[in-house]
Amino acid sequence: MIRSLKNIDSSFQQIKFIVIAFLLFISCVTLYIVYASYQSMIAARDTIFILDNGSILAAKAQNIQENRPVEAREHVKRFHEYFFTLSPDERAINHTVEKALFLADESVKREYDNLKEKGFYNGVIAGNISQNVRIDSVLLDVSVYPYYVKCIGKLEIIRTSSVTLRNLVSECYLRDVVRSDNNPHGFLLENWRVIDNADIKTISR
Repeated sequence: MIRSLKNIDSSFQQIKFIVIAFLLFISCVTLYIVYASYQSMIAARDTIFILDNGSILAAKAQNIQENRPVEAREHVKRFHEYFFTLSPDERAINHTVEKALFLADESVKREYDNLKEKGFYNGVIAGNISQNVRIDSVLLDVSVYPYYVKCIGKLEIIRTSSVTLRNLVSECYLRDVVRSDNNPHGFLLENWRVIDNADIKTISR
């Protein structure tokens, strides 16, 4: 009789252990499923789908502020390319300068008017001069708003008889504005000025 009771008690303890272990296992599985579902939901929320000519393309959604420094540097680079890339064609000059003016405040318009008044653009056309710009670096300080920017590059001025390489160092501040077709990055250059534009060398052609 005592042996039977001991067997029953031992069996009960085993069953109790198995039930507890099973419940712990089920709890772990349930917690894992909840966690995996939450992670899937987060990933799905960050994925957007774009319809392009009948094809569905997946894209990753990002916080817009994470990419602002990259957009700021690209904005400054694009402005300098528009403003300083010149060809001996009045319509081409007007077209690129107009694009540059959409990206900056009146400080750039004043510089453009000064150059125009001095006959700079007429000289480019009359002398059959081409000018290219290469941006080496854009230094951006986002610790204070508006953001301070220093742009460092080179100008290549191509004349019939020579090619001149010239420094181009400018500085300005960047302010956030509404994005548009003419200003896709949503920045505006303020208080822009050239601080170094000295000749490096001239090569005869």
